[in-house]
Amino acid sequence: MARTGLYKSEVKKARDALLALGRHPSVDAVRVELGNTGSKTTIHKYLKELEEEEGGQDRPRSISDTLQDLVGRLAAQLQAEAAIQVQTVRADAEAATTRMRQELETLRAAHAEQGLRLGQTQQALIAERAAHDKTREERQEQAAVVRTLEVRLAALQERLDENEQHRQSLEEKHQHARQALEHYRSAAREQREQDQRRHEQQLQSLQAELRQLRQEAVIRQEDITRLNQEGVRLIAELSHSRQALAEQLTLAARREQQLDSLQQVASAKLVLEAQLAARNEALTQLQCRLAEAQQDVAIARQQWQQGERELAALRARLETHEALLQQWRTRTDTEPMREEEKNERIAPGTVDP
Repeated sequence: MARTGLYKSEVKKARDALLALGRHPSVDAVRVELGNTGSKTTIHKYLKELEEEEGGQDRPRSISDTLQDLVGRLAAQLQAEAAIQVQTVRADAEAATTRMRQELETLRAAHAEQGLRLGQTQQALIAERAAHDKTREERQEQAAVVRTLEVRLAALQERLDENEQHRQSLEEKHQHARQALEHYRSAAREQREQDQRRHEQQLQSLQAELRQLRQEAVIRQEDITRLNQEGVRLIAELSHSRQALAEQLTLAARREQQLDSLQQVASAKLVLEAQLAARNEALTQLQCRLAEAQQDVAIARQQWQQGERELAALRARLETHEALLQQWRTRTDTEPMREEEKNERIAPGTVDP
């Protein structure tokens, strides 16, 4: 660092002191004599002016002095360029660090958002699973009800078949009764016709048999009465059979209504199965969304880890540059000391060529 307020007289006094000791008044030696203060460029300028004032232009310039001057200039330029490069590297590293921190904050915010979305998705999945379990229980209950109704339907169908067989049996009995009545009527009509013809033919000749015929007519009348009573009884049975048939038809209508109810239950079962399939599909979609959210979280974690690695690489590069700069500074500071040691090894009273 150059000392503020370095005067030419001070440089001259330091040079004269070195000359009095028999040492060469180089830039580094004068700077050491001044207490390691003052800019080398300023010291070199004052030394050159002193040489010009003392007529130093007529005598040849020392090679070591020229080299020392060149080394001093090169060191000053190298130090300035190194300082600029270090500042540039630091600015780049700070910008990269700021950018990586911003990206890290963005990734952390995205990670938090993905975690929130994942929590919401898990809650929705838990609710959907609960609804699915409830629907499955309802379906099992409905299946049990359907099985019970199917058993009852089978029992009713058996009873309906039995009633149908009984109705057919009654129809057959009724048909046989009608056939017997018709046969009796036909036989009675034929008998009356025969009796009438026989009466007309034998009316004149069978007057004596009139009582007998009347008795037979009374017997026939009793038979007719009995047959009429039998017909009335058969008609009553037919009425009862028709009434039973009507009851069976009513019962069959009720069975048809029950069958309609069972069909409605079956339709409700189909609706419940459709709802269960829709909920299963929704559950599958939620599982897909959960898998996508987990993939997004994994990608965000990989990006965050990549950002951490890049930040560590930038920090390593910055530490490397700072180590190089420290080494260069150490080497620059040790060079004047080596030059001083070299000058001290020269015997007093001698002058550098």
